Amino acid sequence: GNVILTQNKTTIYCDSAYLYKKRNFVEAFGFVRIVDGDSVTITGRKLEYDGNTKLAKLRKDVVFTKLATSTLYTDYLDFDRPKNVAYYYNNGKLVDSINVLTSNKGYYNLTSNMASFKKNVHVKNPEYTMTSDSLQYNSRTKILYFRTPTTVVKQDSSTFVYNEGEYDTKTRQSDLGSGTAESSEYVLEGENFQLDDIRKIYKLRKSVKLISKKENLIIYGQAADYYKAKGIIKVYDRAYLAKVGADNDTLFMGADTLVSVDQQDPKLDRLLAYNTVKIFKQDLQGVADSVEYRSADSTIYFYQNPILWSEGNQMTADSIRMLIKDNTIDRIFMNVNSFVISQDSLFNFNQIKGRRMTAEFQSKKMHRVVVEGNGEGLYYILSDKEKSAMGVNRIICSNITIRFKEGKVNNMSFYVQPEARFIPPHEITDEDITLKGFSWKDQQKPQKSEVKKEQPPSSNFPVPSRQFK
Repeated sequence: GNVILTQNKTTIYCDSAYLYKKRNFVEAFGFVRIVDGDSVTITGRKLEYDGNTKLAKLRKDVVFTKLATSTLYTDYLDFDRPKNVAYYYNNGKLVDSINVLTSNKGYYNLTSNMASFKKNVHVKNPEYTMTSDSLQYNSRTKILYFRTPTTVVKQDSSTFVYNEGEYDTKTRQSDLGSGTAESSEYVLEGENFQLDDIRKIYKLRKSVKLISKKENLIIYGQAADYYKAKGIIKVYDRAYLAKVGADNDTLFMGADTLVSVDQQDPKLDRLLAYNTVKIFKQDLQGVADSVEYRSADSTIYFYQNPILWSEGNQMTADSIRMLIKDNTIDRIFMNVNSFVISQDSLFNFNQIKGRRMTAEFQSKKMHRVVVEGNGEGLYYILSDKEKSAMGVNRIICSNITIRFKEGKVNNMSFYVQPEARFIPPHEITDEDITLKGFSWKDQQKPQKSEVKKEQPPSSNFPVPSRQFK
């Protein structure tokens, strides 16, 4: 009845007790309560206390409370007073003003306020839940320390997996080691995460990988900034993307910066590439100052001095847009100052220009080019065995249709008052072999290694010359 035992600053209250004076040992029963100093209170149903080692073992409905910091709930608790450490077994729960942490076992250091959790660790917070095999938490600073891979699920169902690092649950900022972040649209990987959950800004560094689930593409880089509230992910520092198309034919695009814009309205979703954009695909290469991909209409827009190469054909215009269908090129639209150049078997330059052009593709090869407005053509007539040039045809008209076979020009049709002039080899001058605006830029054509590593191209370009046999 109302038993009270005291040792120094520790007081034990209980309903009944056995005191073994020679062993300096106590067994307490009923409603047991231990008060250690002015900050720690422990309650339970049974207690074994060794007065020599100052080790208290409490069992059943144990509640361990540290004033103004946290409360630990368990059925098995050992409290080592000299070390000021509480150990629990067979499941425990730590609760404070922000988090609820549960695990199979763990310990709590009262001096450092550090709690360590082992096996089946779960953390509940109004903003997220966490699961891990091992985790540490400072109940005073409210900082979580990740020691093994930890899975974090946010309110919006986005998922993060962190291998190591720390997260301040009070300021909601973190500095984390390698991990993965996943939403319904993307998977983000990196070696270092810096998260700001209040401002919704997440920064990844080193070996960054952004995987788009719906577009079947991966963006690589050494740095990424994710502005979650705006739906914007910016990847830079050796950035490039890889998009797998039909027959595993991959499109690579490299740029100084790649930006993914993901909005609530799917029509506004887009992928942007800025500065020194390079494209490589087995049947297509290209360069431009900037590129925009709109997923809603599967169209790629090229801006500021764009150049495309396909099956030996060089295409330029003030702006170019490319329509993708079934993960392969369907059409290319060239607007204002459109120009197509190709080399024949004798390395002569066949040329077509006009106000607007549309290039149509079939089976990954150029099938037809339609010129609308201010059409001009220059092409060489070769002998049957293509061993010599019989002359040059120059034509001016409004519209032109060029048909291709196996990527090579097969025939042409000229519409609306065409004016043609055939020039035999002996009458050809330097002015006759190019149309106004001609510029052959084959050495700017990027290779796969350049797109992925951003190697600067050579600045020496060839000029056309007459080559006849």
